[in-house]
Amino acid sequence: MNQDCAVVRRRISLVVPFHNEAAVISQFFVSVTSVLRGLKDVDYEIVCVNDGSTDTTLDMLLMACKHDRHVLVVDLSRNFGKEAALTAGIDAATGDAVIPFDADLQDPPEVIPRLIERWREGYDVVLAKRAERNTDTWTKRGTAMLFYRVHNAISETLIPNDAGDFRLMSRNVVEALKQLPENRRFMKGLFAWVGFRTTQIEYVRLSRAAGKTKFSAWKLWNFALEGLTSFGTLPLRVWTYIGGATASFAILYALYLTLRTLLRGVDVPGYASIITAVLFLGGAQLVGIGVIGEYVGRIYMEAKRRPVYIVRKVYGSDGA
Repeated sequence: MNQDCAVVRRRISLVVPFHNEAAVISQFFVSVTSVLRGLKDVDYEIVCVNDGSTDTTLDMLLMACKHDRHVLVVDLSRNFGKEAALTAGIDAATGDAVIPFDADLQDPPEVIPRLIERWREGYDVVLAKRAERNTDTWTKRGTAMLFYRVHNAISETLIPNDAGDFRLMSRNVVEALKQLPENRRFMKGLFAWVGFRTTQIEYVRLSRAAGKTKFSAWKLWNFALEGLTSFGTLPLRVWTYIGGATASFAILYALYLTLRTLLRGVDVPGYASIITAVLFLGGAQLVGIGVIGEYVGRIYMEAKRRPVYIVRKVYGSDGA
């Protein structure tokens, strides 16, 4: 038999950020390893990134690492945020394919074999799209739908609706992601930006197995702003149009006043209309300055060239 045609045992890397997830870790490893061990002709590793946890998360991860050679623990020096932790895990992953995964088990591990099946068909990216969002509150569903619509309307890089970080990416995609130098990282946008041959499957997302979400309303708002300003300049460009429209209106209004004065004489303009115009223009200018400030702030942070994350220690096959 030709050696080139021999079956090659491929390796899957599951990348999981952890931040104060002690309540779910035991159940996580039981659920995930039972699925991964059942995969045929596939080796695997579980890259666990401790993102500055203050509970017993790190201790429990180290215990899992000690008893399972497939577990690799990347301990960050502090809490850098989920996007940075996800980047650290992707950088550390050695598999032929990488699957970002949440520790809360809202994404069922049983979906992983379906992702691998489509990957074996030749796709570089296999998206896991939520068939419905019944586990989310009405407010979260509404704001998520609004975010996707607004982002895709103003951005040059389209993000698939209802597709989170849960997906499979081939080694080619991972190497492309590692070339992107951004410090402020919006991973859903970066995943979409690199492209490659993509397909998707649908699944039903579950409720959290244990613990509480780490994303408050304020964090979600800032996360949305990060996404809206990361992949397009339309929020800046729109103020050119607003300024042009306002100037055009002012010129037309000036012509109207001139004609009215010539035809009807001079009268005393209303105080209310003046105050309304001043407040409107002042507010519009402040909003425009705020939008510019968002972009200038991103330039400022990127110009520092700080690393996305700092690793304190790696535990596992290459660590202690």
